[in-house]
Amino acid sequence: MMKKPKLGQHFLSSANARQRIVDALGDISSCTVVEIGPGRGAITDILAQRAKHLIAVELDRELVPILTARYALAENVRVLPTDILRVNLADLRDERDAEDLIVVGNLPYYITSDILLWLFAQTKNFSRAVLMMQEEVADRITAPPGGSEYGLLSATTQAHVHAEKLFSLPPGAFSPPPTVNSAVVRLHPAPRFAQLGVEHQLFLNFLRGCFQQKRKTLANNLRAAGYASAPIAMALRAASLAPSVRAEEVALDAMAQVFRALAAEDLQTGKQ
Repeated sequence: MMKKPKLGQHFLSSANARQRIVDALGDISSCTVVEIGPGRGAITDILAQRAKHLIAVELDRELVPILTARYALAENVRVLPTDILRVNLADLRDERDAEDLIVVGNLPYYITSDILLWLFAQTKNFSRAVLMMQEEVADRITAPPGGSEYGLLSATTQAHVHAEKLFSLPPGAFSPPPTVNSAVVRLHPAPRFAQLGVEHQLFLNFLRGCFQQKRKTLANNLRAAGYASAPIAMALRAASLAPSVRAEEVALDAMAQVFRALAAEDLQTGKQ
């Protein structure tokens, strides 16, 4: 009997899906590829044949020796036994003198958001990523403003990368099968902070306040974040937004307008 995974893994078992995921990376013959959670090597086998260098980052202590033995003769493969959230992609680029570093992985459901935020903080150090995740999360990060799926993770994702949903996978493509569908998403770094005229971390903090209570209006969330009613009303008018608008209805450009207007008001108040 196959042992139950300890870390919530659902190992990809579909040969067709494995091929499609690696194909979605494009030509990787001159690339350094970082694989998140290789597991039992389903995708790793194909990556090892195509990539110039492959760094397989695995946390499961029982899988590490199996992977190490499996790829012992593959000179282009290195198994890195650590938590991906502790990895600095810049270090891996320097180590391999990599001009093009890409990321691929089947993300454990319980830390998908954490891994995405880790990746967004390193957009300067990878050129693209192909990731498998719960379909619900894939729909959220690619959702446009105006629908119920659009939220803080959507806005945060779209402030850092261009995300496209490639295809869905049923539970039967995995072993053990999950209870929900999965989806494969491709990300290309495309930070928008300079274009939006906002400071990176301050704007991310601002977005967290805007989406704090999903049922509340944007104005109410901003009041809860410490802004006064008059500047909020002024900022919404500057962005051509209704007083009753909710954060999920506001595109990033308009959200940045509100942020800039409130920041300008803070500066004026400080000068007085």
